[in-house]
Amino acid sequence: MILSDKRILEEIERGSIIIEPFRRECLGTNSYDVHLGKYLATYKDRVLDAKKHNEIVHFEIPKTGFVLEPNTLYLGVTLEYTETHNHVPFLEGKSSTGRLGIDIHATAGKGDVGFCNTWTLEISVAQPVRIYAGMPIGQLIYFSVEGEIEILYNSKGNAKYNNKTTRPVESMMWKNEF
Repeated sequence: MILSDKRILEEIERGSIIIEPFRRECLGTNSYDVHLGKYLATYKDRVLDAKKHNEIVHFEIPKTGFVLEPNTLYLGVTLEYTETHNHVPFLEGKSSTGRLGIDIHATAGKGDVGFCNTWTLEISVAQPVRIYAGMPIGQLIYFSVEGEIEILYNSKGNAKYNNKTTRPVESMMWKNEF
């Protein structure tokens, strides 16, 4: 079940959902709007290797905005830091973002219970589009969990995305054994 606006507020009051900064006007009927942080990143190499550490280059979005180009993967980050201790957070694009041809995630729309960080966005575009730091970029939806959690994400020794950051984080696929 998806949490309603009132239930999200109750969970924030209980401390089981944390959103920083929290702005009441960003709370929708059953979601919370998140915004694009000021940092983007691109991979140094054009050809990526899943078994290697593919390095990225960070840069700040200028006040005048930045034009995203098709055929390039951009890593962005949410302005908001979130913690979710009893629910499964899902990040989806806003319809206004989608109507500009912006996809905010390739596959990683689900967070884990215990995820405590900003969200790295896997941004691609259908055509060139100028974006700005602070613009609404997506929405968080919270689902109830059935059953007890054995190990929260932030307690896992092998969790690859636990380090608190305000910048996008590159793929850590290379840490897996395959």
